[in-house]
Amino acid sequence: MDTGRILYLSLLLGVIGFYYVIANRNRMGQMLRHAVLWLLIFIGALAAVGLWQDVKPRLAPAQISDGNGVITVDRDHSGHFSVTADLNGVPVEFLVDTGASNVVLSLSDAERAGIDIDNLAYTGRAQTANGTVRTAPVRIKALTLEGVTDTGVRAYVTDGELFGSLLGMDYLQRYKSIEIKQNKLVLTR
Repeated sequence: MDTGRILYLSLLLGVIGFYYVIANRNRMGQMLRHAVLWLLIFIGALAAVGLWQDVKPRLAPAQISDGNGVITVDRDHSGHFSVTADLNGVPVEFLVDTGASNVVLSLSDAERAGIDIDNLAYTGRAQTANGTVRTAPVRIKALTLEGVTDTGVRAYVTDGELFGSLLGMDYLQRYKSIEIKQNKLVLTR
């Protein structure tokens, strides 16, 4: 399938290139300059896409603790609030979701955090934007967010399509207040 596409695109590019050369045969110098310019633009676009993974973490929203139990989180590029917490000593990115009742872990995040995913008992079901998924209850040994550690946190691992893990109300209710001020989420213990 890919070979057919490559052949088709190569043939199409060859025909367009041939037409461009024939149409501009009287202005070969100008045509070559334009071709080089477009080639450089294409290479620049490829470099930008390739470097995005290096630049993206620098553009990530700030997550700041004042040391007195107040955590301030900037809204991310998608309009949501995300935090990075240590889950059993492993950094995991969570979407702060006040619409979620529980802490929900993606299968990959659960595995990275040392949860034995091969022996999970999927006894529950949850309704998500992507439909109904199976859930398995687990206990997180330690969940640390900006220096504050909670032990024995109840969570659920889902076998469904989940773009990341969710920090739901079971965990968020441990905070005295949750406020949104000027595109910042403020969690106060």
